Amino acid sequence: MRMSNFFLPTLREEPQDAEIESHKLMLKAALLRKVAAGIYSYLPLGLIALKKVENIIRDEMNKIGAVELLFPAIMPKELWEETGRWFIYGDEMFRLKDRKSREFCLGPTHEEAVVDLARNEMRSYKELPKTLYQIQTKYRDEIRPRFGLIRAREFVMKDAYSFDASDDSLEETYNKIYHAYTEIFKRCGLETIPIEADSGAIGGKVSHEFVVESEVGSESDYVFCPKCHYASNIEAAKSSITAEESSEDTNELTKVETFDFKTIEEVSQFLKVEKSKILKSLLYKLDGEFILALMRGDDELNEIKLKNLFNAKNISQATGEEVLKTMGANVGAIGPVNTKVKIVLDKRIIGMKNFITGANANGYHFLNVNMGRDFKEENIYDIRNVKSGEPCPKCGTPIELRQGIEVGHAFKLGTKYSEKMHATFLDSEGKEQFYIMGCYGIGVGRTLQSVVEQHHDVHGIKWPVSIAPFQVEILPLNSSDSEINNFSEELYLDLTNKGFDTLLDDRLDASAGVKFNDADLIGIPIQLIIGKTFKKDKKIEIKIRETGEKLQLEKGSLELFLKTYFSKELQKLHKNNSRGAI
Repeated sequence: MRMSNFFLPTLREEPQDAEIESHKLMLKAALLRKVAAGIYSYLPLGLIALKKVENIIRDEMNKIGAVELLFPAIMPKELWEETGRWFIYGDEMFRLKDRKSREFCLGPTHEEAVVDLARNEMRSYKELPKTLYQIQTKYRDEIRPRFGLIRAREFVMKDAYSFDASDDSLEETYNKIYHAYTEIFKRCGLETIPIEADSGAIGGKVSHEFVVESEVGSESDYVFCPKCHYASNIEAAKSSITAEESSEDTNELTKVETFDFKTIEEVSQFLKVEKSKILKSLLYKLDGEFILALMRGDDELNEIKLKNLFNAKNISQATGEEVLKTMGANVGAIGPVNTKVKIVLDKRIIGMKNFITGANANGYHFLNVNMGRDFKEENIYDIRNVKSGEPCPKCGTPIELRQGIEVGHAFKLGTKYSEKMHATFLDSEGKEQFYIMGCYGIGVGRTLQSVVEQHHDVHGIKWPVSIAPFQVEILPLNSSDSEINNFSEELYLDLTNKGFDTLLDDRLDASAGVKFNDADLIGIPIQLIIGKTFKKDKKIEIKIRETGEKLQLEKGSLELFLKTYFSKELQKLHKNNSRGAI
């Protein structure tokens, strides 16, 4: 491709609405342009790289026998009502009506569509197992779209759905796709960590996220054990801290005035006690029912654990008005004593004595509150966020809290969708059975941006050779020199004919400095510089973008060098092992 024919509007200035480096670089290097919040156009350079990611995904999915198809982006309300997700998905779902006022949605995911297809087209166990996948645009009305493609409202996803006749067969399918995912991300140049995860709105009992470690902290907080490699996102991480039995005597319940002090920090300082001695009381609404969650003042509530505990569809913290109406006091002054609201206790507080809670009266707290005597000791569960340094639930080693970006997710759905939509097959005895399902997603755009997040320097992107938009960029430095221009054109045609994806910067009005800056910004793996070295010795100066290394070669040696370099780099990507285990 000649730059004069290409569309590459690179930017010199820092984009003002981009918060993280990968987002900035994708805008500066002309991979993307913003249309609206969370909605982007792919420019040619970005689209080429995106398609290369898609081709790697297709290759690995096809290797394990998955079959590609394509569902519509628009789906009727009736399908989603069968599973109940028309209401469960909430405000994230884009809804619309046709001219006859029939309701539809823009698909955030396609479980309903694929189950509807399976129940109408697959009837026998002899057709199983079957895995169907698509690469398609999805739509989710994110409450806060940010970080470019990391949290977008329109995005490209590879979603796959498996149908099996038994749990054992699902396990085999799940393992195949799990290992295909590790290979996909390796080939894209990403080091991923598979972590245990909460299944969210998709559902199912077992799921794993594939996370790219990143300091941006934009998406996935997760825990990681450096010894046994246990990994879990923060929503699903199990607390292994056991409750410590207090040796204190049980003291008399006492009501004290705490004035306008409401927060854990304020009450702790005013009463001169540790935060751990104060009981945090949080009022939540789960599917319309109020629940009072209790935990130590130095811990944080895990809303996902609380939601899953009650199998709730919706969870929200009570508003100030709801707290006052339900508890008789404002936020910061509520507690479990003399309340009729259902209480859930975090298991870490079992064994504590003489703690402090709000007194359900503004400006007052209780001292010496004790379970059993002052409120019921029941509904005890793990509802807190784990912390860095706590013992690993598998081996006891102190765990680390890390940040990352989720690029893939795999779910064991079981019969969740097939039962609700009555999708059955006939087994070997002629009996109807529900399909046992799994679903598996890869954020294609997220994967692309995660590559940029992991592969860049202060000058720009450093593409892995597997998904680089071009393999080679030719930089003729003196556009007024006919010898340089003629040789560059000859070299471009020669490399293109030999199968190398080549970009020729043939801009006549661009200085050498502009060409160098753009070349480093867009990050093509090999730069071929035709300048002083060529004029002096008839040699090509080669710059390897990944390392900055430079060398000189005659044209006759160039083809072998390029083939050897790209072959070695692709082999490295295959050896880039992901951490963690299923």
